[in-house]
Amino acid sequence: MKAKEIICKINVFEPAELPEEVRLLVEEARSATERSYAPYSHFCVGAAIRLDNGEIVVGSNQENVAYPSGTCAERSACFYAHARYPEAKFVEIAVAARGIDGEFVEDPISPCGACRQALLEYEMLSGNGVTVWLVGRGKVYQLPSVASLLPLAFTDF
Repeated sequence: MKAKEIICKINVFEPAELPEEVRLLVEEARSATERSYAPYSHFCVGAAIRLDNGEIVVGSNQENVAYPSGTCAERSACFYAHARYPEAKFVEIAVAARGIDGEFVEDPISPCGACRQALLEYEMLSGNGVTVWLVGRGKVYQLPSVASLLPLAFTDF
């Protein structure tokens, strides 16, 4: 038997330490939480994707009483980004959330498995790592790629 170790490096920033360009992306993700439709979970998520053409595309979670007919913020953003700018490559994504109390969550949340797999598809299309910024109230995690969120991912190689 062999053992395989999977390690993911995560940089932890205080919000004030973020470069201006990233701060803008984070603010877009936070703002997108206000456009969530979450009457069931009351958990509002926003995502913002920066494309290589300079555009920032946002999405928010949209729930539906006929669960699972809704969609997550990350997939809402990535599907719209590719539909609107099919030639553009994803550069980075920020994800923020407000809890059931209406306040931004203290600790960063990460995308669900379905969103990780969907985002990985666009990372593969981009040909390089898409930086991931997971946003909490007091800290922001930076991951080098979507693939770092999904070790042993299903890929079509």
